[in-house]
Amino acid sequence: MAKADKSATMSRLHSAARLSRTALAARLLSQGFYAGQDQIMLALDQQDGQTPGQLATRLGVRPPTITKTINRLQVQGFLEKRASDSDARQAHIFLTEAGRETIRGIEKSVRKTEKQAFRGLDKKEQKALSKLLSRIEANLNGAVAAEVDEDVELED
Repeated sequence: MAKADKSATMSRLHSAARLSRTALAARLLSQGFYAGQDQIMLALDQQDGQTPGQLATRLGVRPPTITKTINRLQVQGFLEKRASDSDARQAHIFLTEAGRETIRGIEKSVRKTEKQAFRGLDKKEQKALSKLLSRIEANLNGAVAAEVDEDVELED
C-alpha cells in the first residue's frame, strides 16, 4: 500500500473513532452521563465491587482518571465506595440501585450508535471489520508493550 493510502486509512480510522465517540456521547449526555462514565458503569455491571486500580487496568486508563470519574459518578448517585473487608485502605466500587437502573439505557445508547455506524454493512462485512479492528488493536497493544519494555531497558 502506498504511503498516501496508509495515511488516508489512518485518518479514516481516527475520524470513524472520533465520530462514533461523539455520537455515543450525545446519546449518553441526554441520560446525564459524560464521556468515559459509561465504560465504568458497564464494567461494574459485568463485575461489581472492583477496585479503582482494577477498573483502570480493565479500561486501559490511568488510575487518577478513574478516581476522578468514580467521584463524579458517586456524586451523581450511581456508584458507592466501600472499604475492603480485608484491607481498610482499599476501596471497592459498587453500582447503587440508581446506577443499576441506568445500565439498560447505556446499553441501548451503545446499540443505537452501533446500528448507526454499521448501517449499510451486512453481517459478513461487520464480522470482517471486527476481525480487522481486533488485529489492529493487537498490533498497537504489542507496539505499546514493546515501547514500555524498551524504556525500562534504557533506564537500567
